[in-house]
Amino acid sequence: MNAAPEDPLVDPLARERAHLTASRAALRAMREDAQALDIRDVTANWVNAEVLQRQIDERIKALADLSHTPLFFGRLDFLHMVGADQAEGGEGERFYIGRRHVHDADGDPMVIDWRAPVSQPFYRASKKDPLDVGLRRRFGYTGGDLTAYEDEHLTDTTEAEQVSKLLQQEIERPRVGPMRDIVATIQPEQDEIVRGGLGGSVCVQGGPGTGKTAVGLHRVAYLLYAHRERLARTGTLVIGPNRSFLHYIEQVLPALGELEVRQATVDDLVAHVQVTGRDDADAAVVKGDARMADVLRRALRAHVTLPHEAVVVVRGSRRWRVPAYEVEEIVGELLARDMRYGAAREALPHRIAHAVLVQMERSGEAPDDRVQDAVARNAAVKAAVKTVWPPVDPAKLVLRLLSDVDFLAAHADGILSPEEQKTILWAKPARGVKSAKWSAADAVLIDEAADQITRTHSLGHVVLDEAQDLSPMQYRAVGRRCTTGSATVLGDLAQGTTPWATPSWAEALTHLGKADAVVEELTAGFRVPREVIAYASRLLPSIAPDLTEVSSVRESPGSLAVRHVADPTEAVLAACTESLRNEGSVGLIAADARVPALAEALRAAGLPHLDPGEETTPDTRLTLVPASLAKGLEYDYVVLDEPAAVLTGEPDERTGLRRLYVALTRAVSGLTVIHSTPLPEALATP
Repeated sequence: MNAAPEDPLVDPLARERAHLTASRAALRAMREDAQALDIRDVTANWVNAEVLQRQIDERIKALADLSHTPLFFGRLDFLHMVGADQAEGGEGERFYIGRRHVHDADGDPMVIDWRAPVSQPFYRASKKDPLDVGLRRRFGYTGGDLTAYEDEHLTDTTEAEQVSKLLQQEIERPRVGPMRDIVATIQPEQDEIVRGGLGGSVCVQGGPGTGKTAVGLHRVAYLLYAHRERLARTGTLVIGPNRSFLHYIEQVLPALGELEVRQATVDDLVAHVQVTGRDDADAAVVKGDARMADVLRRALRAHVTLPHEAVVVVRGSRRWRVPAYEVEEIVGELLARDMRYGAAREALPHRIAHAVLVQMERSGEAPDDRVQDAVARNAAVKAAVKTVWPPVDPAKLVLRLLSDVDFLAAHADGILSPEEQKTILWAKPARGVKSAKWSAADAVLIDEAADQITRTHSLGHVVLDEAQDLSPMQYRAVGRRCTTGSATVLGDLAQGTTPWATPSWAEALTHLGKADAVVEELTAGFRVPREVIAYASRLLPSIAPDLTEVSSVRESPGSLAVRHVADPTEAVLAACTESLRNEGSVGLIAADARVPALAEALRAAGLPHLDPGEETTPDTRLTLVPASLAKGLEYDYVVLDEPAAVLTGEPDERTGLRRLYVALTRAVSGLTVIHSTPLPEALATP
């Protein structure tokens, strides 16, 4: 709309509220128009009708007006008409920036989608580079009611650039329930990543509170906006570390109007068998090593045997003979091409049939493609293929490798040491696939074997969060699901807490198959208070000395309390009660071994609590969080029980310090550390 001068006699807040009311009415009208669509006379058959109706239903859902979610959060007043030559002068344009596009009955925009190109200056314009924006206005809301606004005159160079108070309030707003979108608070460095192209992959290294998860989710929303038709065909996927994490983030994309993005864990992707067993750390490390792919490849190809007899095909009164040496040459050529096992097996009968057709042509016949297909399906050819290149079940292949010491030794020779082979062998061989106690790492091996047999379907874009904790084989499992697409990899090397955690993004991206991905580092923290992140960062020299310390923009005096006590359980209960007097969510984080005792103490004290992944309510805002599940979650107030117990609950000191670093950085407003035993040296000094 044109940025006409505003009447100084009209209250600006009243004018903006009127625009909000009109925009909501326009959105309702858009939804009613979608609901009123009659497709009975525009579809050729019931299949088309079903597809079209589903699209309409999705459109209706996307146009829902969420009463407690602001329809727009900003306004841009441009100096000139957008897209026009600025030298021409003339009246500029005004756009309201929101979570979705809204237009009036004439098709004129009332609200512009935050992903549209014209919205970009809202996130990137500054006094140094105003991007033709004269005024940027931010809006403050209470619930769904517009209650405040704040202006930045970007062409006024006499005034220093100020930190937006409304922006700060939105960042610091208490967190109750699942993760919210950050569409109103995206920072310039975050926006650059969000709006990156679909063709390239990107890896985001970001410390606690830098918004890397939100950046990844908003990138998905942006890509679906910019490349909707392509991604509708190829699909998108968000991968998280566990179910609690996925539950925490599951409302972000729907709030942005994206309802069809699938979310999963790596375990979900490789669920070929039921996982009922558990590996010790040493076995899991070896099974997760990328060398296992070579072991599987050897074991798989060992099923191919060279023919000892000719293949004789009878057609009518004629017999056509393909000598054993010629079949051997065909098999050798297929092996040399390094095709997938299943693809080569499918090609073999056609290659044998082609050899028969060559003989037919030499004898004066003129066979066509139908004859070749018939020969390929001939019983003698099928029998030869079954003998030379038999079908292989991936689960049975892995079962034999882990159960048969001689089979493993034959195919791991020169790849795994004898000690490593012994480490991954099952103590009790299973009698069959269904009776085996498969571990999570075994399931990944089966997925690898399955892909070596038949190519895994590739998606258009995959977002991989908390990626630092994946093993090389898990990276391969994710990578084969975006071989023809791109990836957004999110993580923090300092928070790697698995024994196989990646030492570098270069190595991780190579295993993922995205070695050319651009690595971006976010170092500005927006969620964790400066005092808290500075305290936790004392551990960085021991756990990730090469990483840049997060510099928080939030100064919050009194946000950190470290208390040495005689009775930690009593002190924890008191700290939880104290934190619950504030607005927002409270997380009690403790070593996994301490959780049952603390749960009992909370019940005895009459303090109701939730498990991770359960949604908070006004009456139940306290969540008891095992340290092993804390990653990726955040709470307004965190009470950390016995850091030494978190440290000693891990197999080695480095992993323990990383787990502790995670626990220390989950707080948005305040952290209380309770300990009766000595703190790690880095945290013990004032």
